[in-house]
Amino acid sequence: MNRQEVAALLAYAVRLDPRSAPADQAAADETLDQWADLLTDVATAAPHPNGRHWDAAQVVRHHIATSPYPIKPSDVSRPWHDFRRDVVDRHHDPVPAADPDDPAAYRAELLGTRNAVATGTAPAATFRELTGGPAPEVAERLAALGEYVPRTVAQALAEFRPRRADRERRAVEGLPDPLDVPCPHVHCRARAGEPCVNHRRNPRRTAHPSRLDLATARRYAPKEPAA
Repeated sequence: MNRQEVAALLAYAVRLDPRSAPADQAAADETLDQWADLLTDVATAAPHPNGRHWDAAQVVRHHIATSPYPIKPSDVSRPWHDFRRDVVDRHHDPVPAADPDDPAAYRAELLGTRNAVATGTAPAATFRELTGGPAPEVAERLAALGEYVPRTVAQALAEFRPRRADRERRAVEGLPDPLDVPCPHVHCRARAGEPCVNHRRNPRRTAHPSRLDLATARRYAPKEPAA
């Protein structure tokens, strides 16, 4: 955020919580200096791969609505760094357009893309690019999930079918899929391919941890030697 954006954020905070208003102009200038210094690397807004976008004003609003303490700049910067870390962790570098025979240009494009994702000026690429089509094992897992659609279409539909999107992501990234195995949770017992359910028998958005543990153990279990 630049100084003008920080000033607007402070004005919004004061409007929601008048007790945070500075006593005089000198105090207001000192507060603005402090906030501008600590929020210089914080974005006002930024996209997130799962649709949970960053909005600094909403962070301020949430703090004032839920905390009994006056807001500090760290109450905005800390959530931003957590948000940015999560976005960067989900990002997979797309293949640069630069000539791979020009290492300096190739590396510069990679670093530029990563920096744009980290600062919120570009969306994260959440699927590894597949050159020449999926690897045989990946193709087999995707085929088992049903008809495969192009990556761009799958990304556009991801928010409307999060469970399918997560299974496709796990297949592409070579991660264990909890829905490949039945759930061992005593109050669930969902069959393979079916989502876990809660105590009211309603589908859960995520699988029970014990189911993921079972899928992980089976995926990485030593293979039996061929007879």
